[in-house]
Amino acid sequence: MDEFFVPRGRSRRTVQRPTNLHHFQVSLFYNVIDFQLHEMNDRFDNVNMELLTCISSLDPRHSFSAFDKHKLIKLAKFYPLEFNEISLMALDDQLDNYILNMRSDNDFSDLKGVAELAQKMVLKQKDLGFPLVYMLVKLALILLVATATVERAFSAMNLIKSVLEMQWEILG
Repeated sequence: MDEFFVPRGRSRRTVQRPTNLHHFQVSLFYNVIDFQLHEMNDRFDNVNMELLTCISSLDPRHSFSAFDKHKLIKLAKFYPLEFNEISLMALDDQLDNYILNMRSDNDFSDLKGVAELAQKMVLKQKDLGFPLVYMLVKLALILLVATATVERAFSAMNLIKSVLEMQWEILG
């Protein structure tokens, strides 16, 4: 990788003499990273990023260290049909009690994700004690599945559209 890189079709005398390592880092690797970053920015707009950061506040790992009551209330506001003004005030109170209860219960100390949290809440009947928090957990799980399903549907539609456009060009 320390040898000089010579691009195809150029004279060895007029070349700038970068090393192979430099060529792969600058010309290839950085371009791929830029392309991937651009793709991620196209897929995740500000609203999607806000939803994902709010959902991350439900993460039970490390004794609920990511818990953020304000983000969870913001998440609830994305669902006005499920959370009206009165239920948002009740959610505010429930979240205070919920985090104290979860952190003091050893059964919830070794959970790995939101799905395990939902299962353990039902198993320990915490879904009955914190119904609004459990609604947020369910909505978070549904959102992730629904988003992936919609992405797959659009991807399939793009494939079909591409095939139809190619057929149209051939026939046209």
